[in-house]
Amino acid sequence: MDKETLNTPNINAVKTIEDNSEQNINGKKPQKSKSPFQLALRRFLKNKLAVIGVFTLIVIIAGSLSAPLLTDHSPTKSNLLMVEHPPSDEHLLGTDQSGRDNWSRLLYGSRISLIVGFSAMFFTLIIGIILGSISGYYGGKIDNIIMRFTDLILALPFLVLALTIMAIVDDISVSLFVTIIALVSWPNLTRIIRGSFLSLREQEFVLGAKAIGASDMRIIFRHMIPNIMGLIVVNATLMVAVMIIVESGLSFIGMGIPQPQPTWGNMLTEALSVRILTQHWYAWIPPGLCILITVLAINFIGDGLRDAFDPKSNQR
Repeated sequence: MDKETLNTPNINAVKTIEDNSEQNINGKKPQKSKSPFQLALRRFLKNKLAVIGVFTLIVIIAGSLSAPLLTDHSPTKSNLLMVEHPPSDEHLLGTDQSGRDNWSRLLYGSRISLIVGFSAMFFTLIIGIILGSISGYYGGKIDNIIMRFTDLILALPFLVLALTIMAIVDDISVSLFVTIIALVSWPNLTRIIRGSFLSLREQEFVLGAKAIGASDMRIIFRHMIPNIMGLIVVNATLMVAVMIIVESGLSFIGMGIPQPQPTWGNMLTEALSVRILTQHWYAWIPPGLCILITVLAINFIGDGLRDAFDPKSNQR
């Protein structure tokens, strides 16, 4: 080794020493880059309404799960000696026209309403993702067939289609109700997923995956769906609120889950009587408020997720 080599300083080593010295002087360590999920979570937690919505929904879910601890009365058992009894220590929200405890029905009814909302969302999500991804990824004849069928379903009014199916069925259970709602709710989500896939399939990372021989299913589920996960989560959240409103509306007009099984929607049927509407507020105002608060909380969460995954959305 010659003298020139020995006397030439190692530039990288000098730079490293300088950087370390600067860090020691400032007393700060270099910050690690945050993942997209961490950034989205940070933006979500800064949204006060979204955080309030989360806590509100947690309280509602906790109340529904704790129903046996919060009441001793059966939500379905009638007591003809306590018909339309006003609120008291024994019956916090009074009783209905059949002598059933309104407080008990409110707590147990929240279970059914939430189960319908989340279950219908889940099945709608599965149908929408499968059909939308296949249609958008493959295109051509497959896309035409799926989209024409989707247009056919969309051409029929949602409530009319749901009411028609329910009118054919004699006895509607919770599982059957969820199935019917999911079968008529998937077209809008399918179109959204399809539109996203049409733009993603021309991206370089998808073309690169095809070039190295990745299977279609791997490309769809490993590369494309994760890129629209924010869109899926936001739509899924808002869909829960829609499903709860649909259940409440159909149960209110007598086409939903039948009595005596309690839901917030069929509890509102008490308000069909003018006498109950004007004189017995405790029979219909509590379930109405529960529906309103739950839907608002879920919408706040959905808006917070939308702004978290797409920061530019709140600037439009």
